[in-house]
Amino acid sequence: MTKDIFDGPSLQDFLPDVSQGYQAVAGAPRSDGATGKASEANIIAQIETIQDPEIPVNIYELGLIYDIIRHDTGDVDITMSLTAPGCPVAGEMPKQVAAAVAECNDVGQVTVSLVWDPAWTPDRMSEDARMALDFD
Repeated sequence: MTKDIFDGPSLQDFLPDVSQGYQAVAGAPRSDGATGKASEANIIAQIETIQDPEIPVNIYELGLIYDIIRHDTGDVDITMSLTAPGCPVAGEMPKQVAAAVAECNDVGQVTVSLVWDPAWTPDRMSEDARMALDFD
């Protein structure tokens, strides 16, 4: 009996299941005893270093970051989405965001939650992103 090559695993079998959401964690709780929220401007600056692989705009300007919660402990919780659930970087983008933000001064543990509700739409893009992509 010959095996049909299409009966084997597909790429989806090796990617994380992000249909219900996904979390990535980077950094660690602060152990220096200091308290205080990390700078929102520094967090956003770090997020802006991450480009969408298919659209030449950073993910913050693209409107993929839904919420940034800064805790007094220095921990940061971020809620984000992607342009589409089938995005090929669905398993990697939250990890990149968590790692980038964890590099900020005064940041402890960073948790990035990937959500699909509400769904991303081009209406979430900043004016700069709209101009860069020629959206009217």
